[in-house]
Amino acid sequence: MQKLEEGTMMLRNLIAAAAAAILVCGTSFTVLAADYQVKMLNKGPDGRMMTFDPAFLKIAPGDTVTFLPASKGHDSVSIKGMIPDGAQPWAGKISQEIAVQFTEPGIYGYECVPHFGLGMVGLIQVGDSPANLEAAQKTKLPPAAQKRMQELLAQVN
Repeated sequence: MQKLEEGTMMLRNLIAAAAAAILVCGTSFTVLAADYQVKMLNKGPDGRMMTFDPAFLKIAPGDTVTFLPASKGHDSVSIKGMIPDGAQPWAGKISQEIAVQFTEPGIYGYECVPHFGLGMVGLIQVGDSPANLEAAQKTKLPPAAQKRMQELLAQVN
């Protein structure tokens, strides 16, 4: 009888440990979401004027990107036609930090409105399947922005 009680107690402990492990694993997925930072700069570390640093990011769905006004006079705004279907556009304010969470896989093009014509654009790839890549490549931009965006789109894999 005592061996049966010991066996039952061991089984209960094992079940409790398994339940705890499942609970920890289940909650750790939210902990895995990352927060990336993109600086909005008058001059980047590579000498490029009016730039985002980094200008290209590849992240996972659920990750957040915080755009930091490292230099004054910049914002981050999604480019119409360069975000996946179902994704929410964003529009930051001049010289203000903005955090954007990316949940839909695909390509997200963004600009600094005051410096768009100077080529101040960036690109974020969310996940491994850039379903809207072709639509993003067809989006018409001002010449300097178009040239820079083509450089960034070449980094998509």
